[in-house]
Order: sequence, then C-alpha cells, then structure tokens
Amino acid sequence: MKIIAIANQKGGVGKTTTAINLSAGLAQRQQRVLLIDLDPQANATSGIGHEADGADSMYHPLLGACGMEEKIVPSRLANLSIIPSGMDLAGVEIELARMDDHLVRLRKLLTDYKKHNQFDFCIIDTPPSLGVLMTSALAAADEILIPLQCEWFGLEGLAKIVQVIEQIREAGANPQITLEGIIMTMYDGRTNLSRQVVEEVSAYFPAQLYNTVIPRSIRIGEAPSHGKTIFEHDPSGNASIAYGNAADEFLTRHKVFAPPAASVPAATHNDNATL
Repeated sequence: MKIIAIANQKGGVGKTTTAINLSAGLAQRQQRVLLIDLDPQANATSGIGHEADGADSMYHPLLGACGMEEKIVPSRLANLSIIPSGMDLAGVEIELARMDDHLVRLRKLLTDYKKHNQFDFCIIDTPPSLGVLMTSALAAADEILIPLQCEWFGLEGLAKIVQVIEQIREAGANPQITLEGIIMTMYDGRTNLSRQVVEEVSAYFPAQLYNTVIPRSIRIGEAPSHGKTIFEHDPSGNASIAYGNAADEFLTRHKVFAPPAASVPAATHNDNATL
C-alpha cells in the first residue's frame, strides 16, 4: 500500500477536490483505494457522499484507543473505502501535541496496517494548515502530491510546503518522503497568468509537474454539494476528463498498468477550454 498525502497549507487550491476525484479515478481503474479524511472540516467525507458523524474518524486510533482498521467504512463507489472525519479531530490536535510521539503516531498506525494488504493506495486529505494533523500526515506518507492553483500566490505556498517537507525529512521523522508530484488546478488557458505560473513551476520542478492540468470549472464546485465525484456529476465535462487523465498519469508514474475507465482525450497545458 502506497501512502500519498494531498497537501498544501494554503486553502482553496483544490486539495480536497483532488483527493476525492483522484481517489475515485483510481478506483474506477480497478485500484483498491483508502481515502483518509484528516481535515476536521470533513469536506472530503461529505464530498464523497458520506455523512460526517465523527464516530468513525481517526480520533480514537490516533489516541491509541483502537486500530484504524475499525474505522474503515466502504463508500458507495466500488473499490473505494474511507475513514471519515468529524469535528472531534479538531480537538485531537491539542491532545496529540502533549504526547512525545505525536509526529509519528499516524505513521505507526499506517505501517501496522500495511501488512493486511487490503489496499493498493491510501490517499490522505490533509487540513489547510501546518498544524499537528498536517505534519503527522507528512511524517506518515511515502509521497506528497501538491495541488497548486494557477496564481502567483500559489507559488509562495509551494515554496513553504516544499520547505516543510525538507524539515520533516531532515528531522528524521520521515527520511524517505518524496515529492511525488505537483498538479496545477484552476487552470484557464485563455489567460497569460495560468500559462506563466505553469511555466514557472516547470522551470523548478520539471520532473514533479504533472502534464495534466485541472481546468477552472463550475461543475467541480457543484459536485460536492450533491455528494458526488466529478465523474458522476459531469462525466463528459472537461474537469471529469482532466481528473481521469490525472489518475492515468498517476498510475503511469507508479508503473501500474490498469485498465482505463474510458477512452478520453488528453487535457494538457495547451488546453484552452474551461467551463
């Protein structure tokens, strides 16, 4: 089981949207996926169509009261399970901060669970802040995937999250952590700004930057209000095609050859279409 944290300390960049739709896209491609909602706002939980009651969150596993396997519930989508979130996770930050091993508790839980070989990928949706939950996710992950909006402020956020990853590595909390990729979101090919930001990221992170970009789309914003993925809400739209291509590119990067969910045209940096 490969553990990927979807992380960016800046809010509103498409982090949760990416966590939901990448997970769903991988599940469509016959990958066994566990989505962990580690954000107390529980947007990934509601966005996948699961009611956030807090009973099955990571709260008790992180405090050592039970194993994380007790909190895994199947979603209504084939091949996709979830550990939901709830407001109790907001309180767990305070409790964890008092513990000497707070930074590695999540890593220990996930390392122990890997032996069950129940999932191919574990996707962690992290909070938009550099608190205990975010740093715990970075310490637990094999890889980090950063969603980055096509704005200049996004570049400042990218520099900060890369710095935090380096600190996690150098502190010995997770020496093997790697920056798996950067996926550009809210892309509008009609503007010079979007193209310039992509070019700037490509200059510094050519190997990490995904070829697939996620277009700015009204449909993406609508989907969570219905508790649906973009594939369900707008299956033939540009955003659905883009996230499908992102899932394909993710699997190619991981050398996993899975049957495609559908045959769709590529969405790349040169796409000008938005919704």
